[in-house]
Amino acid sequence: MTAATDPQVDAYIEASDKWPAEMAALRPILLGAGLTEQIKWRSPCYGHEGRNIAIIQEMNDFLALMFFKGALLDDPDGVLSEQGSNTRSARRVTFTSVEDVARLAGAVRALVDEAVAVEELGLEVGPAPELVLVGELQDRLDADPALKAAFEALTPGRRREYNLHISGAKQSKTREARIDRHAPKILEGKGLRDR
Repeated sequence: MTAATDPQVDAYIEASDKWPAEMAALRPILLGAGLTEQIKWRSPCYGHEGRNIAIIQEMNDFLALMFFKGALLDDPDGVLSEQGSNTRSARRVTFTSVEDVARLAGAVRALVDEAVAVEELGLEVGPAPELVLVGELQDRLDADPALKAAFEALTPGRRREYNLHISGAKQSKTREARIDRHAPKILEGKGLRDR
């Protein structure tokens, strides 16, 4: 059963200057698996019964099909990869040509079927490990009760993102400068990328 196309996804693919042919080739595989499509997070997102299954991401060097709960999927074909060392649950399949899409169509369909089964079974990725803050951030929070309260009021993902950004600096003075720069946003209850 092929699901109906979404005109917003049509427009997205038509406007793409990176991977339009690859998206056009991938789309019928996803719709043919019974997924529905819509634009979410400014990208084509594919779901099943209101639950997100996968999203298409246009990168400079490749097109990615990111499975939200990819860590829970078997990958007998070895096509899933992590997005980065700090990614817990998402995994992606990458494509650099229409030929890649055609070659990986069977693996993609199998992953979609399994991702739908994961959702139907209600499986969840385990809890995140306890966040260990970089020393400069922990020291600053200990010294500033208002900043600490505001930081602790942020969502776990926002706290983690700030910690990753700050800890990514090689020098202590750069980590401290990042804390200084972002402290006002934390006090406003905003995430690193919020405006």
